[in-house]
Amino acid sequence: MRHTGTATPGTFTGAIRYARCEAGYGPRVRVLSVNVGRARLIQTERRTVSTAIWKSPVEGRVRVRGVNLDGDDQADRSLHGGPDKAVYAYGIEDTRAWETEIGRALGPGAFGENLTTEGIDVSGALLGERWRVGTTLLEVVQPRLPCFKLGLRMNDPLFVRRFAQASRPGAYLRIVQEGDLGAGDAIAVDTGALPDHGVTVRLVFDAILIDHSLVPQALEAPQLIPSLRESMMQMLR
Repeated sequence: MRHTGTATPGTFTGAIRYARCEAGYGPRVRVLSVNVGRARLIQTERRTVSTAIWKSPVEGRVRVRGVNLDGDDQADRSLHGGPDKAVYAYGIEDTRAWETEIGRALGPGAFGENLTTEGIDVSGALLGERWRVGTTLLEVVQPRLPCFKLGLRMNDPLFVRRFAQASRPGAYLRIVQEGDLGAGDAIAVDTGALPDHGVTVRLVFDAILIDHSLVPQALEAPQLIPSLRESMMQMLR
């Protein structure tokens, strides 16, 4: 049986996901919030950490170019940012699920995402899937793999493990065409040119962190980036 990911209440998966995106059924498929942030120093019990995971919503049009959004930054470019992690998207539906689970408000940008989306199952996106947002064209590349800084953001060092087990990673996208975008922009998935491999962001995330038996299925995607392909192939050795 092939893995299709675990659906989060309020999100869309599989063929229904794309049919709804194309036809406009259900919640509008859109950018709810654009969030940016600069690096800041956070004092932990052991050391001072530089991180840009704190993102805040901004108004107006935001330029998307190079490997970033204007006004945004990453503290450690060896692990964050770069062409294959230029834009991070996370669904408000997943944020609301977390709010219910942890019992407090989080809101847009809480997971360090640049785009808080609505009406689309971000983790159910296919590797290589393309989104037209504003005047930009973005391509889904990989899941977000959590590090200790997410625990700092949530003020809970155990949250990284919870995030890993929840199968709600969100997606990193590369910038195919530079442009600008803003809150309220529609997200138009290019359903006419969807990859045919069936490998979703969620599947890759689960293969790495939850179930290594999914690795062969994840490796079927030609769009899987070399660094992830190599690390996943090592899991099979």
